[in-house]
Amino acid sequence: MKSNKIKNIAVLTSGGDAPGMNAAIRAVVRSCAFYEINCIGVFRGLQGLIEGDFKVLGPRDVKYIVSKGGTILKSARSKEFITPEGRAKAYENLKKHEIDGLIIIGGDGSFTGGLIFSKEFDIPVIGIPGTIDNDIVGTSHTIGFDTALNTAIDAIDKIRDTATSHKRLFFVEVMGRDAGHIALNTGIGAGAEEILIPEENIGLPKLLEKLKRSKASGKSSCIVVVSEGGKIGKNVFELSEYVEENLPEYDVRVSVLGHMQRGGAPSCFDRVLASRLGVKAVELLMLGKSQLMVGLINDQVDTTPLEKAIKGETSVDEELIRISDILSI
Repeated sequence: MKSNKIKNIAVLTSGGDAPGMNAAIRAVVRSCAFYEINCIGVFRGLQGLIEGDFKVLGPRDVKYIVSKGGTILKSARSKEFITPEGRAKAYENLKKHEIDGLIIIGGDGSFTGGLIFSKEFDIPVIGIPGTIDNDIVGTSHTIGFDTALNTAIDAIDKIRDTATSHKRLFFVEVMGRDAGHIALNTGIGAGAEEILIPEENIGLPKLLEKLKRSKASGKSSCIVVVSEGGKIGKNVFELSEYVEENLPEYDVRVSVLGHMQRGGAPSCFDRVLASRLGVKAVELLMLGKSQLMVGLINDQVDTTPLEKAIKGETSVDEELIRISDILSI
């Protein structure tokens, strides 16, 4: 595959960081080198586009980063890019550097900005989904999701040890403001007694009933995995207080895993996924494609229109919910 049109491709990471972003950057840079295209790294996301924070990247600039978490290009949220004036500045910088196409590694907010920018200035844009929440339509896995699951499971396994030792009930909050993918998968993987996700509001009475049943069945400890977007209580600490008041036989503790789920070396799965999507993104720009997101569908790299990826709603796997109910007995 050879392009006579594309000479310069820019790549940036935007929004929340996710393990595997560096692997995607590496794949984009080295794919560009393979196809004899200049690759320009944009630092600090969409804000870097506005400020012209650019650097030409070659294959040796991305050595050893495949195993590193975070993003070497840094990330930032840009209020200025929301404005037409901010996007106009960004376009002038792209013109000045003769950039023919832009690859954005991020989530739906980043894709929204990229899509508007592409439509306004006719700049080819390809999105690579990088977010631990796995809440993007058009891919079974986003970059960082698998690593976040492994990080959360490792933490919950350790919490289980102390819960068992002291016969305690632990509420463990994981990330997922609008989607319960992390909570559902880690809950099953860690053998949690209950999983609370935004997609299912079981209600406080039913939660108490389940916890009572769990206690009566002979369980001496209990783990409840809570997605930060769970609708059953205002927050995990109020939920904990409610259970303590109504089930005084439980010694209740709360553990919020927080941003540790975003950090650490990416899993092998995320490294391979990021590599596949990075190569595909470059090749799509070479083919003259734009306003698409690359993703994994039925284990094959495929594309979805950015508009659909942004506006679509992901849904949790109903089969996993059924399995969770069965195994929590």
